[in-house]
Order: sequence, then structure tokens, then C-alpha cells
Amino acid sequence: MMLDENFWDSRYQSDNTGWDLGRISTPLKEYFDQLNNKDLKILIPGGGNSYEAEYLHNKGFTNVYVVDLSKTALKNIQKRILSFPNEHLIHANFFELQDTFDLIIEQTFFCAINTDLRPKYAIKASELLNPKGKLVGLFFNVPLYDNRPPFGGNKEEYIPYFQPYFNLEIIEPCYNSVSERKDQELFIKFIKK
Repeated sequence: MMLDENFWDSRYQSDNTGWDLGRISTPLKEYFDQLNNKDLKILIPGGGNSYEAEYLHNKGFTNVYVVDLSKTALKNIQKRILSFPNEHLIHANFFELQDTFDLIIEQTFFCAINTDLRPKYAIKASELLNPKGKLVGLFFNVPLYDNRPPFGGNKEEYIPYFQPYFNLEIIEPCYNSVSERKDQELFIKFIKK
């Protein structure tokens, strides 16, 4: 399966986005509510409609960036959040970004890429983070599909990808998942070594 720009753009154009909650997920909202530094440079990879970016923007975070292969997804953000800086909406491949950030937010991107890219994701996330930068978010903790996204997995699979590059401060079952994902998610907080 070619999970390329055409694939993802057609999904957004046809509104075939079953993974999209239509709102920020509770675990990320509660994490964001604990952040005090509104100047943090934050990246949301494969952000899609990115209700997370909207929430952060509305709370006064000024350096939030969304990268996505889908132009349609990025246009959806522009239409919904008129004051969101257009230059912070990056139409590109996450693996080709050449910038640095303080915080990367993971919300359904890791489960959307081909599973053979997972080790490369860990490396790229580390490269994109400033010293002591954080990768925070949610991973699925269930098998899901093996022939199409979302691709599932489990804690034991994920740890070896990230341990060489990050201190794995938290990788635990999520206690405050939205009802649609109850008992299916791990909350992660990894700090760049």
C-alpha cells in the first residue's frame, strides 16, 4: 500500500477519516494544560485536521507547527483557524524536515506510517528535537490492522525503537483515553538523550 500524498489527500477529500476524533483527545488536552512556556516550539507530525494545534493556538502558544502530506488537511486547518499562521502549516514529509523543536506531539501519526518506518521515526524524532526535547503523546496498544492504517502494536515492540535515542520517562497504559479508545492507548513521554 502506497501511503503517499495522494493516498492521504484523497482520504481527507472524501472525509474518510475514521481516526479523526473531531476534537482534541483528553490525554493531550490534560498534558497541554500543564505546560506554562507559551514559547515552546512544538511540532505535530502527520497532524491532519490537528485539533491539538487549534487547542494550543487558542491557549496562546505561538510556535506550533503542523506537518502533513495532505494539502487538504492543511487547508482544513486554515479554514477552521483563521488566525493560525500559514507559515506554520508545512506541506512536507516528516522524514524530510530540517528544523528543530522543543516538543513533538504524537497523535495517530506513528500508527499511520508503514510499520517498517518505525525505527526511522524514532531516529528522525530525535534529530528534530533540541537537547532535552520531548516526544509526548499516544501510541496504540492493540494489534489493529496489518494491511492498512491504523497499524497497532504494543509497548514491548516500541521500546527498542526509542530507547537508543530517548530516556523513556513514561510509556504506560493511558488512564484518561477518550471512550472510543479506552484501554487501547499508551501515553508516552520520552526525553531526548
